[in-house]
Formats: sequence, structure tokens, C-alpha cells
Amino acid sequence: MSRRADRSADRVPARSIVWPIFALVIVSVVVAATVIFAVTFNGPPPRGATGGAATVVRLLRTGEAPGAGTPGGGPRLAFERRADLTAPGAPFDADPAAARRLAGALGVPVGEVAAFTMRPQEDRDPFGRDFLLGWHKDGEWRVVRTPRPLLAPWHLKTLAAMLIAIVALAVPAWALARAISRPLAQVARAAAQVRAGMDLPPLPHGGAREVRVLSGAVAAMHARLAAHAEGRTTMLAAIAHDMGTPLSRLAFRIEQLPEAARERAAADIAEMRGMIAAALAFARDERSDVTPRLELGSLLESLIDDMADSGAPVAIAAGPRAVIRGDSAALRRLFANLLENAVRYGERAELNWEVAAGMVEVTVDDHGPGIDPATVERLFEPFVRGDPSRNRATGGTGLGLAIVRSIAHRHGGDAVLENGPTGARARVTLPLAG
Repeated sequence: MSRRADRSADRVPARSIVWPIFALVIVSVVVAATVIFAVTFNGPPPRGATGGAATVVRLLRTGEAPGAGTPGGGPRLAFERRADLTAPGAPFDADPAAARRLAGALGVPVGEVAAFTMRPQEDRDPFGRDFLLGWHKDGEWRVVRTPRPLLAPWHLKTLAAMLIAIVALAVPAWALARAISRPLAQVARAAAQVRAGMDLPPLPHGGAREVRVLSGAVAAMHARLAAHAEGRTTMLAAIAHDMGTPLSRLAFRIEQLPEAARERAAADIAEMRGMIAAALAFARDERSDVTPRLELGSLLESLIDDMADSGAPVAIAAGPRAVIRGDSAALRRLFANLLENAVRYGERAELNWEVAAGMVEVTVDDHGPGIDPATVERLFEPFVRGDPSRNRATGGTGLGLAIVRSIAHRHGGDAVLENGPTGARARVTLPLAG
């Protein structure tokens, strides 16, 4: 049913992702231009009249203006008393003509008044559109000025209109952006989650043409890589298996050698058998079934008991219940490799685990000299040994940590090496079963 639905979705003509983006830009520009035009067309209201020279004179004489006590009444003026009067500075300029008019209206000498105005010749008011007028009387300055608020009502209306336009555009823009990014994020998550030997998570089959093309390209790339990995694994397993026969013949023939030579040859054959076994395990891990549920704590305790019975210096600290999905044999091999490395290079191993944020984290600490952070990642590469010695007792096959990381990735987790409180620390994270 799902395949038929996918095929029917693929037959639907796909629209390019360019068109919704283009439409969003055009609509945004049109709406913004409309709002700006509407605000500009209505324009700022004319500023209230100052009431003329008579009103200014009355304010300076009495401190009151006609109609100032009635709602909405009174001119747009402010009155105050000051001990001193200094020039207000830009955008006001001293205006001698306005000072003469003010002195004449008050009937006082010009030296007793001061006038500072803006654009005095462009307004019907006798003292300009905005002004500050002062009269020195009785040892103080009586000042009349036009208030200049930072935000006039027209400014607030303009800002409110622009804010409404922004919100009105932001809602559909966010919805469209989410619709565009959602399938792309789904493709990215699928590509990030997939590991060797895993099936590719579902990819979006609908939506824009570019998303469909990207989904198809990712699926095809995964299929090619999976086929390549399968071929490599099959070839590795076949080579490792076929090498067993000539090694058996060699083991039979070396029995005729002198004792010293026979022992060295037997040791070489044992090392080759170990490498073959590791290669076969490496190949099998990419084909393991990771769907069964299991309790990780029980698996770890069983492994520690088996190793302790064989004389290995290993210890475990009890941890919380952790149910995961995975292949028990592969996971035993993962943690056995880490414990054997810790014993080989760090005298003894201590295993702990804890659960947090939907993940279980297992740590294996040793009591050795630690590791060089610059070479940590190379240790996870196949056939790279932590000890450059060719002695298998100390150098190993070079596949142990590669197998560890391969199994961890196969189970949706990861494995890293770092320096812990007592030496080297191996840390494995695995997702809990949903």
C-alpha cells in the first residue's frame, strides 16, 4: 500500500521550490509598499497652532493661555520660569526679527527679550513653526516654547502600522519557511542516522521538485554504498574463510620441523588464525540483527563474571536498568574487546554505566599511562594498533577497536576513547529501546 502511494506521489507534477520563495518575496514587497504608501498618503497632521502673538504675550505676562483649562483647548505651548536662559542649540537659531516683534508686542526694550526659532519664514505663526521665547522680568526669565515630544501621535500610528504589517507577513512567511525546510530536515536526519548495514529511514516523496530529486539522490547513493559494503564484506568473509585450509596444511607440515622452528611457526599460524577470526567477526557484525530487546546490565554482568572466572582483573559497578535493542553476541564482543584492551594496556579494567536523556553510557577505565589525544581517532581504523609491536600478545590484530565502533554504529550509538581519572577511558553510548 505504501509503495503504491509513493509511486502515485511521484507521478504528481512537482512544483519547483523557487516559486513559493519568489511569491513570498513579491507579496512581502507589495504589502510593505502598500503600508508605506498608506502612511505617506495620510501624512503627518499639521502641528497645532500656537495661538498667535497675543497668546504668547498673555502666557509671558500671566503664565496662562486662553482655553488652557478646557479639554482639548489651549494652544500648543509650554510656559516655565528659569533663573537663566541659554541658547537651546540646533535646530534652533537666534532670531533678531522675532525678538523685535516680541519686544513690540510686550512693549519692552529688545534687550529684555530673547527669541530662538526654526524656519521663521515658512509658517503662518508670527514666531515660526517651533520657537523658544524668553522675557527677563523681575530677576527671572519667563519662557514660552513649543513642546517637541520624541514620538508624536503620528509617529506612533506609523510604527503601529508597520508592526502590524510585519506580524501579518511573518506568520505566512514562517509557515512557508517551515513547509520548505521540513522535508529537507527529514532528508538530513535520515542521512545522519543511517549506518553501514542499516536500512535507510523513510524519505519524503512529495513536496517541491528539488526535494524529490534530493530524496532520490540520497536513496540511490545509499543503495550504491550498501552494495559496495555488502560486496566488501562478502569478499572479506570469503578470503578469511578460504585461508583456513592452507593454514591447516601448514600446521600439519610444520610438525616435521625442529622444535625451535616449529614453535615459532606455530606462533605465526596462531596469529594468522586470530586475524582471520577477527576479520570474520568484523564481517559478521555488519550483518547482525539489532532489533531484539535486551537488558544491557545483565549482559555486562554476565560478561564480567565470565572474564573474572578466567582470571582477568576486571570489576563492575552496579548501574540502573537499561533496556536496548541489539545483537547480544555482537555487544558482548564490543565490550569484551574494550575490557581486554584495558587489561592488556592498563593492568585492570573497571566497567560502569548510567542512563540519561534516552541513552545509556558505558565506560571502561583502566589504570595505564593513558592515550595520546592526537592519535585517538586513528586507533579506530582497521589494522591500526595501539602498540606498534608486531607481538600479538601486546599489539593485537588491529581490528579490536574498529569492531567496537562498527558494532556501536550498527546499534545507533558511538564509541570514543579519552583520558579518564585513572588512565585511558573507553566510552560507549547506545540508545535505549523505545
